[in-house]
Amino acid sequence: MSSTELPFVPPATVLPKVAPVRVGEGERMRSVGLPGITLAVRSRPPAREGLPPALYVHGLGGSSQNWSALMEQLEGDVDGEAVDLPGFGDSPPPDDGNYSITAHARAVIRLLDASGRGPVHLFGNSLGGAVSTRVAAVRPDLVRTLTLVSPALPEIRVQRTAVPTALLAVPGVAGLFTRYSREWTAEQRVRGVTALCYGDPGRVTSEGFRYAVEEMERRLQLPYFWDAMTRSARGLVNAYTLGGQHALWRQAERVLAPTLLVYGGRDQLVGFRMAQKAARAFRDSRLLTLPEAGHVAMMEYPETVAGAFREFAVDGATSDGSVGGSDKRDGSVGASGEGASRDRRDSATASGDGADATTVGS
Repeated sequence: MSSTELPFVPPATVLPKVAPVRVGEGERMRSVGLPGITLAVRSRPPAREGLPPALYVHGLGGSSQNWSALMEQLEGDVDGEAVDLPGFGDSPPPDDGNYSITAHARAVIRLLDASGRGPVHLFGNSLGGAVSTRVAAVRPDLVRTLTLVSPALPEIRVQRTAVPTALLAVPGVAGLFTRYSREWTAEQRVRGVTALCYGDPGRVTSEGFRYAVEEMERRLQLPYFWDAMTRSARGLVNAYTLGGQHALWRQAERVLAPTLLVYGGRDQLVGFRMAQKAARAFRDSRLLTLPEAGHVAMMEYPETVAGAFREFAVDGATSDGSVGGSDKRDGSVGASGEGASRDRRDSATASGDGADATTVGS
């Protein structure tokens, strides 16, 4: 073990007795045991039988709850499930303590292989976007389409507001932050996270804020919470340094699935300027830009994101079940705050969907 690595405590000794995560109306939770990991999976019964399957992958510090609003919007279009990555949400830590991008991608692949649901419409946000990119690159047979919301792909010039999150990967920083923030209430922590992740924190409903505080209180009782955060942040930073065929941008270029890219103009964690680079990297892509959105557009503007996905994938399905993506040159979708246009030459405004802050992740 490297001297910079944290000591790993076997999960059997750290699993606490705390309340389970919140399950929204119409949602279900189940536990899936796989080699070396146990995954909690959230689902909504589809509006009708025969809908194509979808899988949602959350970001750093998030959980499957981050996708609840979008899952509800798309329940008439896909048979959706959202996974809690190992160590997050209601999923316990992995047996081997491995939180690398490759390990998270392996967990997603094992889940899809075990369920036999592939190929799926695969969604990923932030860290989950990097994980989903790797899954789509190495297992194209499992991915029907790829939708990435502010994917955490390598940036040379990281935004200043993203530096504190990146510093979690530095040995000792998590411990210092834990001691520094010991007196912070769950409410103070949630306000800080929403200010970082939302383009407009005022869009969070009072009910959503209350749920988020309850979830934060639950998380703070988990002795492995900071370990999972720190190791996952380190795994993401390490992935940024990989070269060759394992480099994330190289893998983005290998993705065969039609790809919908969603970027927020007020994103403080993933640079908005990366949108055009991503649109060039993914060979069959469409770009949705939401200037008023932050890092979690699927939580701030679920109706807009759902509409863009529906136009991109579900309405574009061919009679044989395949899905066609748009051409890069004219497939960009622009939005300024209330709805999405069909072509980059037309600009519209985004919908006023209410936002739920529950378990926001970066």
